[in-house]
Amino acid sequence: MNEHAHARVEKNVAAMAVLIAVAISFGGLAEIVPLMYQAETIEPLPGVKPYPPLQLAGRDVYVREGCYNCHSQMIRTLRFETERYGHYSVAGESVYDRPFQWGSKRTGPDLARVGGRYSDDWHRTHLNDPRSVVPESNMPAYSWLASAPLDAAFMQDKLRTLRRLGDPYSDEDIAAVTADLAGKSELDAVVAYLQGLGRHAPGTATNGAKP
Repeated sequence: MNEHAHARVEKNVAAMAVLIAVAISFGGLAEIVPLMYQAETIEPLPGVKPYPPLQLAGRDVYVREGCYNCHSQMIRTLRFETERYGHYSVAGESVYDRPFQWGSKRTGPDLARVGGRYSDDWHRTHLNDPRSVVPESNMPAYSWLASAPLDAAFMQDKLRTLRRLGDPYSDEDIAAVTADLAGKSELDAVVAYLQGLGRHAPGTATNGAKP
């Protein structure tokens, strides 16, 4: 009895690996390429602009410290989520996010709408000693951020790189980085980043996360 073609492929590891890679590639292209040409996924919402230097530095610290491992920034369309956090997340909010912080992990609350919900002092206290404001919190303290300086030269280079990728930073924006970050710590930067989240989201921008 002649062996079927698929049986021969299943017995050939190299051929199977190549065909799987081809199938995944075509499937990925079919999903990704159309999105690249949909305006709602590549155009920012009204008011959404590239991060100012201080917020961008804070976002870098947020990513470096792995905050996304416990806090998503993606509100789903489910009613119990929108009632707690606010309008569901849309792609136009994250046009300038590299990498975006969408996800499903929530050891802590979603932070997509946290901007403006708490004061700067609350965030500083929370980051320095989470249980002083949320007794049941299992979040680690980030007390060293207050004494960690920011690197203005690095941030200028980053803005230049992001401009090459399409973010509309001007020469004036890049030149102003040193002044914008002067005397600021990583704690200042993280607070600025958190306070900017969700400010230009659809609906009520102040519907942030509950502790």
